[in-house]
Amino acid sequence: MDLIHTLFYFVIVIGVLVSFHEFGHYWVARKVGVKVIRFSVGFGKILWSYQRNPQTTEYVISAIPLGGYVKMVDEREGDVSLEDLPYAFNRQTLWARSLIVAAGPIFNLILATLLLWIVFVIGEIGIKPIIGEVNHETIAYRAGFVEGDEIISIDDKLTPIWSEAISEIVSEALNGNKEIKVTVKQFDGIFTSKSLFLTEENTKSPQILYQELGLKPWSPRLKPIIGNVLPDSSALLAGLQKGDLIVSADGIAINDWMHWVWLVKKRPEITINLIVDRAGVLIPIKITPKKEQMEKVVEGKIGASVYVPDDIQKAIQVKYQLSPLDAIPVAFQATADYAMSTLKMLGKMFIGKASVENLSGPISIAQYAGQSANLGVSAFFRFMALVSVSLGVLNLLPIPVLDGGHLMFFVLEGLAGKPVPQRIQMFFQQVGMSLLLLLMSLAMFMDVQRLFN
Repeated sequence: MDLIHTLFYFVIVIGVLVSFHEFGHYWVARKVGVKVIRFSVGFGKILWSYQRNPQTTEYVISAIPLGGYVKMVDEREGDVSLEDLPYAFNRQTLWARSLIVAAGPIFNLILATLLLWIVFVIGEIGIKPIIGEVNHETIAYRAGFVEGDEIISIDDKLTPIWSEAISEIVSEALNGNKEIKVTVKQFDGIFTSKSLFLTEENTKSPQILYQELGLKPWSPRLKPIIGNVLPDSSALLAGLQKGDLIVSADGIAINDWMHWVWLVKKRPEITINLIVDRAGVLIPIKITPKKEQMEKVVEGKIGASVYVPDDIQKAIQVKYQLSPLDAIPVAFQATADYAMSTLKMLGKMFIGKASVENLSGPISIAQYAGQSANLGVSAFFRFMALVSVSLGVLNLLPIPVLDGGHLMFFVLEGLAGKPVPQRIQMFFQQVGMSLLLLLMSLAMFMDVQRLFN
């Protein structure tokens, strides 16, 4: 069921983003007078098609939902009837062709902005950005952060929830900012400013940065009481129920929830003998945590959350929400920030200043799609926005076979006053395809390595 859940949301993400991308090409092509023969979501065998009449566009859904295409009338791709010649792509002005090609990536950026606008309007419930225990030998410790500090803003940008605060710090770091100013409210209510000083080594990947920062959210000491139990989880299979108090595990008394979490992490695929208190009755339960790859270590997971009393939950939670009007500039700015971070990370990887571990292939994207869907609509839409930005930025890179490669040829055509010869375009497109396949293979390799370490 977990696999079906993951694949379902992966197909939704890819289907929506690809459809919107191809719709951009299609819509602009129609607007500038190019005849579109087929609009396809997916590749391979046609599962469904609709065409009003032989002279109109055929709309298609194909079997492989990992892409799509828009087929236009074009003399370079076959014979074109005399009546269709004025509507051929290759006969349009340079500006018209450039607009058609650029429309796909631009529509991805528009979609990202729209999704983020929805996220900001419906709001996100998160925890307050209060810092937990700060370990020695971390950037946060050297900057003077202590447990109980509440992050108010990052470089004067308000960060009302923890995820926004960390996201902003990571974004600033990946954008090359070596000193990040953080305004905090101390435990005594006094506001002060502290600076995080970074190096190139710290910013090779978001994972390395997060580890070396040493910033973790504050967590109250909670009793080891089961809250929600996820479907198809070890907890559900073992028979754990909401409200169960974990008394002991393998004869070890469990004092608080973090003690239980630590014990589970250390026992992937190892059966644990529990004693739980259910409404005053002690019940023995056997549970085997599932194995999950977390960065470079394997951890155990049971698929159950802690029960948090309402008074504590209200004390640490906050809702970040904007009015429809206020959300517009914030959504545009967030899209621009994501795009710049993506570009800079790609640039760092190209020159060797960032790890290729930052690459995500279809397996990672599918996993993140399923995980974000579990967290709710806001998290899922934010994830879709991130992938949409990445898709838009990647497609604008000047690599032949990508939209950016076609735009590069159009720029050369504008400078030379004539199109780049077809044989030269074909040669560079073959080179571009090779590079793209290499990049995709590397991303897939990183995915598999994450799965099997």
